[in-house]
Amino acid sequence: MAKRNLNDLLAFVTVARERSFTRAAGTLGVTQSALSQAVRGLEERLQIRLLTRTTRSVSPTPAGERLMQAIGHRFDEIEAELDALTELRDKPAGTVRITCGDHILRSVLLPRLAPVLRDYPEINVEFDVSYGLRDIVADRFDAGVRLGSTIDKDMIAVPIGPVLRMAVVGSPDYFARHAIPLTPDDLTAHQCINQRMPTSGGLYVWDFERRGRQVNVRVDGQLIFNTAPPQVDAALAGLGLALLPEDELMPHIEAGELVRVLEDWCPTFTGYHLYYPSRRQPSPAFSLVLKALRRG
Repeated sequence: MAKRNLNDLLAFVTVARERSFTRAAGTLGVTQSALSQAVRGLEERLQIRLLTRTTRSVSPTPAGERLMQAIGHRFDEIEAELDALTELRDKPAGTVRITCGDHILRSVLLPRLAPVLRDYPEINVEFDVSYGLRDIVADRFDAGVRLGSTIDKDMIAVPIGPVLRMAVVGSPDYFARHAIPLTPDDLTAHQCINQRMPTSGGLYVWDFERRGRQVNVRVDGQLIFNTAPPQVDAALAGLGLALLPEDELMPHIEAGELVRVLEDWCPTFTGYHLYYPSRRQPSPAFSLVLKALRRG
């Protein structure tokens, strides 16, 4: 029996995962036409359509989904084993892919990983800044960063930051024009800066707790963002009240640029964790990244 060329199978798996010939071509470092030809050749040899193509999207057919389930993880296992071989080198090498938010990237990940990158020039780290709940297995990330309470139970979660509190803030100029809220219910009379949740598509509901009493408030305002930095900028500009983790706001609070309110309604909660699949053997490069990020 003639041996099959596995390149066309890898091409199919990559396109099926990326749901795009353009993105898959970029991932594999080949032209889009070469990738399309490889997948078409595989379909012709198998005499069955594996992908449904439209002008806007690509998705696996039932046969393609079955093939993905059968062989997709095999390529992951091969890649993981090739990464593991770097432990036999003088110095670890390879790429570590992490999905995270922008604030934790700037405040924790980059500062702690800088020494690793200097000491191990053949280790590369790719960051994907995203506020959505990414599926790190399906999207082929080595790890993600989320608040500990939102991580799936089948993941290994390692704390990389302290416990956190939320903070409601407004500028001195804003409070010169509006009364300071004394209870969460008072927020309904204020201009509040909303955040669109990337996963659900809904607006974030501001939640508070004091002495065992929980209060959820659907706030209103003229501004809606899907990331944190513009919310900070809008609050500094006096355009409304913002609710964000206090570590993102503390420099402005301490400088007197923002005024904190409702502090007694904001309890502590589990901080940021690096999480990764329990089933995958970490590569030497990832082990060094994990060691550098682990909170002592």
